[in-house]
Amino acid sequence: MRRRLAAALILTAALATSVPALAQGPYVRPPRGALFVGVDTSGSFRRDYDNALSFLAHYIYGHLHGLGELTRPRDLFVAAIGGKDPNEPKAFRPIHDFSGKSIEQIETDLRRWYPPSDTLTDFNAFFVQVARIAKERGLTLSPITIMIVSDGIPDVPGAKPGSMPLYERIDLSPLEYLSRNLTLRLTYASPRVGENWRKHVRRQRVRLWTAEVEVMQSWQAQLIPGNDPAGQTRLWKWVRENVDFRVRSRAL
Repeated sequence: MRRRLAAALILTAALATSVPALAQGPYVRPPRGALFVGVDTSGSFRRDYDNALSFLAHYIYGHLHGLGELTRPRDLFVAAIGGKDPNEPKAFRPIHDFSGKSIEQIETDLRRWYPPSDTLTDFNAFFVQVARIAKERGLTLSPITIMIVSDGIPDVPGAKPGSMPLYERIDLSPLEYLSRNLTLRLTYASPRVGENWRKHVRRQRVRLWTAEVEVMQSWQAQLIPGNDPAGQTRLWKWVRENVDFRVRSRAL
């Protein structure tokens, strides 16, 4: 009896290891999400503007082509964060404005579309527009990433730029239930500003990741001279580990 049982177990194990992977169920590709990018066009961001726009051109190109295992977005929208007046709406440029272009062409367009000439930094107006577009486009069932390229300092009329009450007035409520998987990434902020976002910007479901300006300024050191974009393996690895870091859900 024991011999028969042992033989049956061996046969079962052999059959299990010989079944092709496809027989265990079709491979399910992770859902392609939406990427929203906000570019700080206020004068306060001029110091890091050149470095940031050059990085953003590489970032957008790398994602559009899925280089170095970067996630290819189904949708991409890029807009300015800033304005001459509070609550000033901005045009969101779609993925079609970036597809088929080189890194150099993307950077040229970004500089032309988003010069640092605005007087205000209004994050709330940007978040409201992101929520509206996501709902209108039916993106609420997809993962959503919001990439902010900014010093992170809020600036609105009648208040001292970067004062603590301004961080508390940053309103993420339009984003809270927009998607089950929504990550907000703040790049080029100082460590102090990043800490202010983590401590003083109220949030529940929104996942927040900050990549400080000192870290972001080192991206060019990852470039391999003479390599084409597909061969910039160090850069794409650096992006995955420092900018696109997977943030865990915040415990409620």
